[in-house]
Amino acid sequence: MKEFKRYTVTAALPYTNGPVHIGHIAGVYLPADIYCRYLRMQERDVIFVCGSDENGIPITLKAKKEGITPQQLVDKYHKIISESFAEFGISFDIYHRTSSPLHYETASEIFKTLYDKGIFEEQTSMQYYDEEAGQFLADRYINGTCPNCGFDKAYGDQCENCGTSLSPTDLINPRSMLSGQKPVRKETTHWYLPLDKFQPALEKYILEDHTEWKPNVYGQCKSWLDQGLQPRAVTRDLDWGVPVPIEGAQGKVLYVWFDAPIGYISATKALTPEWEKYWKDPETRLLHFIGKDNIVFHCIVFPAILMAEGSYILADNVPANEFLNLEGEKISTSRNWAVWLNEYLIDFPNMQDVLRYVLCSTAPETKDNDFTWKDFQVRNNNELLAILGNFINRVAVLTFKYTGGIVPQSKPGPAEIALGLEIAAFPLKISAAVEEFHFRDALSEVMNLARLGNRYLAETEPWKLKEGQEERLHTILNTVLQLSASLSIVCQPFLPYTANKLREFLNLGKLNWNDAGRVDLLEPGKQLKQPGLLFRKVEDEEVEIQIEKLQASKRQNQVLNVRPLKEEVSFESFSAMDIRIGIILEAEKVPKTKKLLKLLIDTGIDKRSVVSGIAEYFDPRKIIGQQVSILVNLAPRMIKGIESHGMILMAENSAGELSFIQSTGLQETGSEIR
Repeated sequence: MKEFKRYTVTAALPYTNGPVHIGHIAGVYLPADIYCRYLRMQERDVIFVCGSDENGIPITLKAKKEGITPQQLVDKYHKIISESFAEFGISFDIYHRTSSPLHYETASEIFKTLYDKGIFEEQTSMQYYDEEAGQFLADRYINGTCPNCGFDKAYGDQCENCGTSLSPTDLINPRSMLSGQKPVRKETTHWYLPLDKFQPALEKYILEDHTEWKPNVYGQCKSWLDQGLQPRAVTRDLDWGVPVPIEGAQGKVLYVWFDAPIGYISATKALTPEWEKYWKDPETRLLHFIGKDNIVFHCIVFPAILMAEGSYILADNVPANEFLNLEGEKISTSRNWAVWLNEYLIDFPNMQDVLRYVLCSTAPETKDNDFTWKDFQVRNNNELLAILGNFINRVAVLTFKYTGGIVPQSKPGPAEIALGLEIAAFPLKISAAVEEFHFRDALSEVMNLARLGNRYLAETEPWKLKEGQEERLHTILNTVLQLSASLSIVCQPFLPYTANKLREFLNLGKLNWNDAGRVDLLEPGKQLKQPGLLFRKVEDEEVEIQIEKLQASKRQNQVLNVRPLKEEVSFESFSAMDIRIGIILEAEKVPKTKKLLKLLIDTGIDKRSVVSGIAEYFDPRKIIGQQVSILVNLAPRMIKGIESHGMILMAENSAGELSFIQSTGLQETGSEIR
């Protein structure tokens, strides 16, 4: 691996339309923090950069919902997020804001540089416009009925029910989310980044130069590149964000995914006047810690922007994680199905390291993983408390009992010499795992070092030594104290609050990573301090309260999810629908999709293909022969290259579970439903 003079580490800018939750922490901020703490202990030159992402459409939508201005909204959540990070121990060198004047200036300069170079393509197109609100509508400002599954709250860019990618013009009965009115189409002009022209450079950068990237990152990038990149608009018709800094662009702002990654650069400018060496020197290693939903923006869009600008380095690695689920379900901010960091810090005071430990132990490094409150309790009680906490407590009790808390002399025998070699190997194993971004494995080795200490105590049984065996007793105590000193070093990146308590107990000064594994870190005669307990037991009642909090959110959403009555339709409109009883003859998953099934249905009139977004709810092998209600006179449309002719009617309960709509008794195929 190439040696670098310095490191620039970024963590994805959290969006300031709500607090951060444990999915964000496990996927991005905790692994980035572990890595930066480790680099600092290696005495490497590193800056850890982040900040609030405060521009874009969701900000204006949330502000409207809360009845406040966008600025008031971002001020509110910037404070909550930044304070939560600080209390949790995420050790940013700077936590900046993309609403700052410095960021506006930096983003504008880069846009203007690309504009002056003639990089952008100017395109005029028809876009939906809300006449009542007097505003063009970006994709997320429009909702309507999905043409694929019939979900009536699909967005203009995607149906969150069936997962189909959409454009606003695909929606049936589109509505403005500002006024609720039907929008009109109006001409507008935008500037596009021609990603297709950067495809050869991006292919070399990713597919040739960075084959070592994690499979989920490399694979997703390759998929985008294989499909062929297309120009992407980098401006929006909006009044909140960084104004487009050119003539003729009044009322337009930079697309949030153009300006947000530039927030890393503006934050570095705010941190140090020497910012350029962290962004323009090839001897600097740039690393982006992100979640998998941000891969395309950090690996393709942002590098293309930097390539076009011409003076910046590109990321050497982008260690993206998968998603963390909660109690077997996807974390959902809209349904309040989440563990919010700011609430955790209130409910579990002074237990930051417990959550850090659990989230690192279950981190979704290679696949989606699940957080449960029962697992939280078990890992605290059976691992942190029973292994690490128990070892340090035994060492402290024995030392104060037999030597009054003074580090004794040691005369190591064969067992201690062998143990010393084992201790010396741990920092190397942990370091190797951290360098490869395998933080779960690294933390496991930290706990194995504590297990080694417990095993040594169990084998030597110093409490059974008799009078006249003081030399042996002192050697054992010195050995476990030296092991504890190494623990205080190697657990620092993962459990910083615990490491600080350990250093206090051992009365240690500043140590770096290279000190770990030594067996002479504590001089004989040194007075130790009385330690408190490192961890406490998590009781059943505490877990039950957290589970009940989640269940209350679910019950509340079940009430809220009863949708209001839709607008009246005429009898003529209703009678125009031809709904028949059909039977499923064949069913198979649509390749490269998660939610789509291709069905062959006998309608009694004909046999036709229908693509339906029900793959997450039904096993295709088990629905063959199922009678269904099908709208047969719906105009056909192409979905993933398949002609879908008709729509299956489904019932959805308050929990989001789907079931087929069919008659109470078996009816002839082709029977009409009236």
